[in-house]
Amino acid sequence: MYRTIVTSSHISVQGEFVKRLPDGREVVRVGDAEYVGMPVSPLPRKVVAFQAGATSAA
Repeated sequence: MYRTIVTSSHISVQGEFVKRLPDGREVVRVGDAEYVGMPVSPLPRKVVAFQAGATSAA
C-alpha cells in the first residue's frame, strides 16, 4: 500500500508503507531509502444533496 507523508513544511514523500511509529509518524520506502514523517490526512468528502426535479436558478 502506498502512503504519502510530510517530512518538512515543503517536502512530501510518496512510497510503500513500512510501519507506523508509536508517536504517530509513518515510515515509507522509496527504492532502498526509508523516510519518516507525518501522514497526510485525506480530504474530507463533501456531501452534496440533490432534490429530484429541482432546477438551478441562474
